[in-house]
Amino acid sequence: MSDVKPAVDVVESTPASPPPPPDTPPKNPSGDPESGEASGAPSGGGDPAGIAPQLEAALLTADRAISSGKLGEVLGGAQGAAVNAAITWLNDQYEQTGRSFRIEAVAGGWRMMTLPQYAGVLESLAKKRQDNKLSPAAMETLAIIAYKQPVLRADIEAVRGVACGEVLKSLMERQLIRIVGRAEEIGRPMLYGTTTTFLEVFGLSSVKDLPRADEFKLQQAKS
Repeated sequence: MSDVKPAVDVVESTPASPPPPPDTPPKNPSGDPESGEASGAPSGGGDPAGIAPQLEAALLTADRAISSGKLGEVLGGAQGAAVNAAITWLNDQYEQTGRSFRIEAVAGGWRMMTLPQYAGVLESLAKKRQDNKLSPAAMETLAIIAYKQPVLRADIEAVRGVACGEVLKSLMERQLIRIVGRAEEIGRPMLYGTTTTFLEVFGLSSVKDLPRADEFKLQQAKS
């Protein structure tokens, strides 16, 4: 991927007018429509650096390319030319400070993307994430704990039919499960339950949002 920069000249800011004399009232301080001035004008005016922080924040959190027009709407009505100028200004800053990313023109919009020379690092990261995927045994154990918590290790092994000590250790290292207490029986065995990390990983507000068994049966029947 080559560096792509919008072919738009940076818009220079117009010097501010000197303040009026003390005995001259300010013109339209409330943004009266009759004067053609809007009280809700986007911050930064014609200065690209003025809207650059908001623009950068929007692009950093976007999961797809965003057009100049849409970015202008997000920034409170900034013109497309001002958005493009701010993108050029940001890319200049990134280049001067040796950043590993640029704002690139992609699919009719703009998106924050890393430079090609850092592809190896990202490939290593992607491979590491794949290596961290849960095994079928871990997923099965986690499902039992999620639906039956708090649950004893003996009950988990009774459902699975195999020992699950190493699987439980792995799930605890990933902070997906935790010890939530001890059972009131001989030996006081530990009880397992899920964590907030489990909810975050699977996009759940609480364990009440877990799919019900009848929903699984309905899906199987349809398939």
